[in-house]
Amino acid sequence: MKIAITGGTGFIGRKLTALLVNEGHEIVILTRNPKPENQGISYTKWLSEDAAPEKELENVDAFINLAGVSINDGRWSAKHQKAIYTSRMEATDELLRIIDSLSKKPTIFVNASAIGIYPVSLDAEYTEQSIFTPNDFLGKTVLDWENKAKQVEQYGVRTVFMRFGVVLGNGGGALPLMVLPYKLFAGGTVGSGKQWVSWVHISDVVRAILFALQNENVYGPVNVTTPSPVSMKDFGKTIASVLNRPHWFPAPSILMKLVLGEKSKLVLEGQKVLPKVLMDEGFEYLFPRLELALKDLYR
Repeated sequence: MKIAITGGTGFIGRKLTALLVNEGHEIVILTRNPKPENQGISYTKWLSEDAAPEKELENVDAFINLAGVSINDGRWSAKHQKAIYTSRMEATDELLRIIDSLSKKPTIFVNASAIGIYPVSLDAEYTEQSIFTPNDFLGKTVLDWENKAKQVEQYGVRTVFMRFGVVLGNGGGALPLMVLPYKLFAGGTVGSGKQWVSWVHISDVVRAILFALQNENVYGPVNVTTPSPVSMKDFGKTIASVLNRPHWFPAPSILMKLVLGEKSKLVLEGQKVLPKVLMDEGFEYLFPRLELALKDLYR
């Protein structure tokens, strides 16, 4: 299968590209800074005035859209929030333009998304069938992003929205910052500790994307989390246990809000999100439990 990826050089994109190449797929990465072709990976320039990526994408079977400014980097200033939103809308608009221009349409379009679309709650349990109304910056951003990507369905393309949970991995994502206090012997409960952490190991993230590519029954929203979310307090205690560090210095909500601003919601609030679609279709997790995931990453 020939697969085009945006955001292919990012945290998830690098791991996904390696998996797909290993599975024998031909990869085209859309980037502002193309590199020479290497080990089954070619690079196509896009999102610049002199770029015409559609000329090199005529026989692509699948598009995977991971492009967008990271929500984990920097404080959520008004400027950064605008960049988070605009980068996702512009990249998806460009992909829609490219697909519209192709005489042969892809069979599947996989669009990154996030469980932040679900309202925060201590009591609710969300699946892909849940009825809800996004009520904050991240939720509204994700909703607009999915609605934008959904337009590709007009071409008869199977469309999947991969709603990523808290992705655990080395070299990116939220985990290194969450682990750092424990490495410094200063870890403890963040906020009330009751908030849900719906997490997933990065290896299962990229395997879930591959699963969606291969399984025609998968379409629409897909929660990419494990079946075993935990409270923030238990999350911290598990980090402490795996790293053999104490769990004692609490991080009060007011302190986190002062340091992170609105971005503090990522750690002070959460949702219990279950991957009903993946479970119903028989997806098998390599790391279904948090202790297994953290031991893989830190031992």
